Amino acid sequence: MLATRYLQAAVGADLGHKMVFVAGPRQVGKTTLARQVLAERDAGVYLAWDRREDRDAIRKAQWPAGEALVVLDELHKYRHWKRWIKGEFDAHRDRLSFLVTGSARLEVYRRGGDSLQGRYHHYRLHPFSAAELEWPGRARAAVQPFAEVAPDAVVASSAIDALMEFGGFPEPLLARSPRNLRRWRAERLDRFLREDVRDLEAVREISPLQTLADLLPARVASPLSINALREDLEASHRAVSHWMDVFDQLYFTYRIAPYAAKRVRALKKMPKAYLWDWGLVAERGPRFENLVASHLLKFCHLLQDGEGFRTGLHYLRDASGREVDFLVTCEGKPWFAVEAKLADGDPDPALRYFAARIGVKWLYQVALDGRRDFVRDGVRCLPARRFLAALA
Repeated sequence: MLATRYLQAAVGADLGHKMVFVAGPRQVGKTTLARQVLAERDAGVYLAWDRREDRDAIRKAQWPAGEALVVLDELHKYRHWKRWIKGEFDAHRDRLSFLVTGSARLEVYRRGGDSLQGRYHHYRLHPFSAAELEWPGRARAAVQPFAEVAPDAVVASSAIDALMEFGGFPEPLLARSPRNLRRWRAERLDRFLREDVRDLEAVREISPLQTLADLLPARVASPLSINALREDLEASHRAVSHWMDVFDQLYFTYRIAPYAAKRVRALKKMPKAYLWDWGLVAERGPRFENLVASHLLKFCHLLQDGEGFRTGLHYLRDASGREVDFLVTCEGKPWFAVEAKLADGDPDPALRYFAARIGVKWLYQVALDGRRDFVRDGVRCLPARRFLAALA
């Protein structure tokens, strides 16, 4: 049985007041999370839209008697799911709780209107992070915005090594078999392109999207040029831009934008693209940067979804080429900056440069193979196994 996931307690608590929607990448563990929440209840039912008998039960609203939890998996495939679930929740909210899970398409369709506003809480389930892998199910105190992200423990080097080699998705990470990993990745990508993408978009030809998926790992950690991709794919700028939006919506990629400030001649466009499965990135440096980006994104989403703070993840780069890998903001204001390195070294001067201009108090330089933990010129330089232990 898979370890307790980090959202289990929060989802269970919120079900006492509203519906809960859980979205995330294919095979990230949404169904397992739902079944674990269901197992904590005295009564309930799990219904998947992909099963014919369950579809009939859903359409006929065949619910358990008395107080119960109803888990509805892949409900977004039902064309009128929003209107339908609104009616069922309003009719039975005094005795039934509804947990709705699905792929990223649930998130896409959720944005299509506000008919469910005020009736649900929404969570994004992420792959395993270092802290979750090391201490599964551990209750963590919420970090207060603008406070220091102070690590109080250190994860094992083996946890970081496993995440670097196998990524954060449960099946290959917990199996830790290179053979299983290769097969899992090939099957997941095929199903992503042939099922998820085609369900969302009327795509006639999959091959350009397959080529785009093959090109993206080599472009991780660098500003993403749609024009360069357009030339490689021999497609229009509009088509490539749209395909990237689809990849983002379906949780294959995510993009972070440069942070703009009056005192910095910053880039105003050209975001960086990262992969939800950072293990697809071949080079060790960009792969580690992608791993750190994913940990920070999970941290930001947890504060958004669970605490209601408006957080953001950006990078810093000015017209002169000075750059810092990541900047976390809260309520639109800079909170802390992070530079990812492979080895110990002196603080990158760009950290202090941007800190002086945009008012970043907390500065971190995180080294994958680092052994030293020290502060110099206001920058804390520390090993990845210590810094990542402080994140969810």
